Amino acid sequence: MFSAIYIESEVREHDRVKELLERFSSIPHIDCQRYGEVFNRKRQSFRIQKKFPALILAKKYGNLVLPSPDGYGFDGGKSYYFSHMLNCIYDCRYCFLQGMYRSANYVLFVNYEDFESQIIESIKASDGPSIYYSGYDCDSLAFEPVSKFCDYFLPVFSKHTSAVLEIRTKSTQIRSLLDVKPLPNCIVAMSFTSDEASLRYEHKVPAIQKRIEVLQKLQQAGWSVALRFEPIIWDSGLLENYHKLFMEIFHRIDIDGLHSASIGEFRMPTSFYKNIVKLYPDEELFARETHIDNGLVTLIDKEDSLRQLEQILLRYIKPEQYYRCA
Repeated sequence: MFSAIYIESEVREHDRVKELLERFSSIPHIDCQRYGEVFNRKRQSFRIQKKFPALILAKKYGNLVLPSPDGYGFDGGKSYYFSHMLNCIYDCRYCFLQGMYRSANYVLFVNYEDFESQIIESIKASDGPSIYYSGYDCDSLAFEPVSKFCDYFLPVFSKHTSAVLEIRTKSTQIRSLLDVKPLPNCIVAMSFTSDEASLRYEHKVPAIQKRIEVLQKLQQAGWSVALRFEPIIWDSGLLENYHKLFMEIFHRIDIDGLHSASIGEFRMPTSFYKNIVKLYPDEELFARETHIDNGLVTLIDKEDSLRQLEQILLRYIKPEQYYRCA
């Protein structure tokens, strides 16, 4: 699974680290002072590292819980995100992480207790409902067999019912959810693109049918689920392809039990986009006509497809279940 495991000296004796090192004892273990020595080195090849990534076990300092970006999620109180991990096991060609980081190695911040403390502080400071997004800089569920993220953080949110946890994912790793009592204040939000876009751009991601099956199992077990249709990548068959996807999904899940559904177009900061173009100069996606506004790159939609796509989606769900991810 990993080419090597790097361990910050400060976390060497952490119980979570000891357990992982014992579990992956056959993999080279390399000590380092700070994860940046490995993760932020110059002249790294993201594309090569993606084939043979290393795992870096580290401690995160500073503000571990941050206000979520404008338009990122749904209404329901103050919203925050926290990243216990950097990078994703999947290899989606459109992912902003490959333009954000120099390294494709995985960084797992093992000081969950510090995350918990800051989450609780922000819950108390919110003085009302609050929302916490996990899966912004990684896919939390995809790495669950290693990170044990759910095992630790679900009990935290079970004690603080005014706060909602959204786990955004493309993963089918749901054993840790099915083995426990569902939390009414936890939402599992599954991301989708059309079947055509998924086959072209979403490398290593579970098939759409597998993801739909996971949503069915979660709903049957009592978990709240949501749908995230993004990024929307414009093409000539987009409306037909997504209509097909909507039919596949909404004929198999309980629509009344759906928390929410959102649509978000392809977008990323200009600097990230330029880095990705350098990584994949022959990728057709990055040869398309783009628009830049307030430092964000989007693909030009000449057919007003987003509005039409929303109209199709609203044939299946209630208006109050929908929001546009800006």
